[in-house]
Parts: sequence; C-alpha cells; structure tokens
Amino acid sequence: MKIKKNDSVIIITGKDKGKTGSILRVMPKKGVVIVSGLNLRKKHQRARKGGEKGQIIEKAMPIDASNVMVLDKDTKKPVRVGKKLVGNRFVRISRKSGKEI
Repeated sequence: MKIKKNDSVIIITGKDKGKTGSILRVMPKKGVVIVSGLNLRKKHQRARKGGEKGQIIEKAMPIDASNVMVLDKDTKKPVRVGKKLVGNRFVRISRKSGKEI
C-alpha cells in the first residue's frame, strides 16, 4: 500500500469528495484507511456507569484506499505515488513532479 500514516490526502469519490485530511490509521490487509474528520458516522454509546447517560458520538469510519489520493505538499493537488531507489533504500516520489514525498 502506497499510503502511510500521517499522509495528507484528498477524497476523490463518495459523499466527502474533495475534502482533505490526514491518515490516522492504515489497514493494508483490508485495503482501507481512516482519515481524520472524514467519513463520519453517528454511533449510539451506552451508559458505562450507573449515573451516566448514553450519548451519540461521531466516529471516523474506514474508507477504501482506492478512494483517496496523496496530496503534493507544494501544489496541494492529488498525485500518484511511485518509488525510486536512492542509495540503498526506496523513497516515495510524486509521479507528476518526481519530488520526494
């Protein structure tokens, strides 16, 4: 998977199309990511203690990794990610500009 935690991404399809956020969690086996503040769902939470009340919380739910693209730091536009051998290790690069991400 070419998307990593803390990457700045843009949603390219769905109800949050065009919105940006950063990656909170990546689940490569399932092929999904969780983006902060996006793809929110309301969850009814029960009272935990006797005197407490139940509440409705908004929770960020997973979104398919194919529905997000990494944002270029300089141009703030979505780019495809490639990799390039630098020294002994591979680094992620922007396909459009060729610069390191």
